[in-house]
Amino acid sequence: MPVLSLAEARDLVAAALVRSRVNEANAASVARALVAAEADGLKGHGLSRVPSYAAQAKVGKVDGFARPAVTRPAPAVVAVDAAHGFAYPALDAARDALPAVARGEGVAVAPIRRSHHCGAAGHAVEKLAEAGLVALIFANTPAAIAPWGGSRAVFGTNPIAFACPLENAAPIVVDLSVSKVARGNILAAKQKGEAIPAGWALDASGQPTTDPDAALKGTMLPLGDAKGTALALMVELLAAGLTGAHYAAEASSFLDAEGPPPDTGQLILALDPTRLGGPNAMARFAVLAEAITAQDGARLPGARRLTLRAKAEKDGLTVADGLLAEILGL
Repeated sequence: MPVLSLAEARDLVAAALVRSRVNEANAASVARALVAAEADGLKGHGLSRVPSYAAQAKVGKVDGFARPAVTRPAPAVVAVDAAHGFAYPALDAARDALPAVARGEGVAVAPIRRSHHCGAAGHAVEKLAEAGLVALIFANTPAAIAPWGGSRAVFGTNPIAFACPLENAAPIVVDLSVSKVARGNILAAKQKGEAIPAGWALDASGQPTTDPDAALKGTMLPLGDAKGTALALMVELLAAGLTGAHYAAEASSFLDAEGPPPDTGQLILALDPTRLGGPNAMARFAVLAEAITAQDGARLPGARRLTLRAKAEKDGLTVADGLLAEILGL
């Protein structure tokens, strides 16, 4: 299988998207996000997304020429309209504006509407933590999870991510979906022709399945059973109800070129620790981090991704022959 440097992978993705009716600025933003996810080992949010993104851009399900619009309806609010384009340019716009607002107000919030798949949610908040802020993101996705005791999907896999800055160290990053695994992992298994582990998903009739095709037509199992569906409800209300985006059951799929734009939403919250917790806030974060890392075998969330990222920066990315051919053939 071929090996690409990160720069070569970004160029590959951006060029494929430009050939698929995406402007260069948006293509570059998407390419950065997908290659970063691939480098971190998050393959369900990485290069496997290029074919479906391109197909959606070609038919206008996602507007490859959209420019996110930023407004300031209140002092601490950075409202972003993704304009039915890719989520990444909208996330970039929010991330650029939030630090100054958070430092001025102590807290800043960015509701994002008319959006799309946000990929590896941890990346957006990691960048804010690198700027010295505590940050959270909530994102809703198309319907994949049924309410506990129900059989019809009304919630998405709805990622939640959190990042906390540390002095002289990489931020703590917590990134999870409210399903047992991200739906992108099932897509990646389908593309490889592999079965999925038992316990990830149910088929359309509500029976457990290891067939990725059946899983994509069925529902995902929630993290923590009923607790997972409660978290999914919370994210739907924050990322869609609060922002004016579509709820999961109203959104079209991120995985194909059928139907109208998904119109999902994200909500980002940024907190200035020194304004809220005083000059000792960063030192207090370090106390808990050190209590964890001092234990043999324990690590902070996000540490594995940093290891994989460093390896990818050094050795490049191995890309499956079939996927590379598909991207080159777009």
